[in-house]
Amino acid sequence: MAKNEKNVDSRKKLLEERVISISRVTKVTKGGRHFRFAATMAVGDGKGLVGIGTGKANEVPEAIKKGIQAANKNLCKVSILDARTIPHDATGVCGKAKVLIKSAKEGTGLVAGGAVRTILELAGIKDIVSKSLGSNTKVNVAKATLEALKSLRTKEHIALLRGIKEEEL
Repeated sequence: MAKNEKNVDSRKKLLEERVISISRVTKVTKGGRHFRFAATMAVGDGKGLVGIGTGKANEVPEAIKKGIQAANKNLCKVSILDARTIPHDATGVCGKAKVLIKSAKEGTGLVAGGAVRTILELAGIKDIVSKSLGSNTKVNVAKATLEALKSLRTKEHIALLRGIKEEEL
């Protein structure tokens, strides 16, 4: 086993896995109905690393396994301020689902529900307020939440992009 393969295996073991949704999909053919399962999974380490993925198979456990593999490939780093909240308010959109996330003061807790709460918990965010607008499809709400988290920028990152010192902002 190569050195980088060990790093990938150890990183995957640290990730927590959660089911966002499992749905039964039907394909109607002249021979009858064929049932399959689609599982949307979320993985995260609780320290700013989170990802979502979808897997489809004839059996639920297989679909979950494929969803976890897809989520591990789609991991992204999230900017977290003071190890508890986000640097600024953000909005994410996926299809007709729109998710608004706002930073909150210490002690507020995680004010979110459904798929948004799952994603934020796995990312390791402790104080935040969220509002889900538009469609309430679990998969699209989860993707919109991830889009909102990807759009976050810290002061250090913005200063680096502009080529100036953080104090000049």
